[in-house]
Amino acid sequence: MTEAAVQSGLAADLNVSLVERYTDGAEIGEGLVQGLRFDIRDGKPGFRAGARPDERADITIEITAAGARALNLLYGDDPEYALLLDRLLSIGEMRIEGDPSQLGDWLKAVHDPIVDRTI
Repeated sequence: MTEAAVQSGLAADLNVSLVERYTDGAEIGEGLVQGLRFDIRDGKPGFRAGARPDERADITIEITAAGARALNLLYGDDPEYALLLDRLLSIGEMRIEGDPSQLGDWLKAVHDPIVDRTI
């Protein structure tokens, strides 16, 4: 994720943060649950595995483990991916606060390699 962000040519003045957390994820120690925190400060990305249960960011994504697994079986350009995303949002298995487009298009490129490792 960090590498994809660096390769995208981040603006030197870009500052944005992302927290993604499983709502039913396991504790992984040090007060963190399954998820991640990703910050871009002055155009430099930083990543941490795990998120605090109540941690927020400019963009906060909460999703069930089952929902994440289902999304990670579909490539981003698969029409079923968009349908599943809409379904998860509509039934409350996924919530997004903030505007993910603040991160840029490079974030979409991160999804498909995850699918390659999941399938």
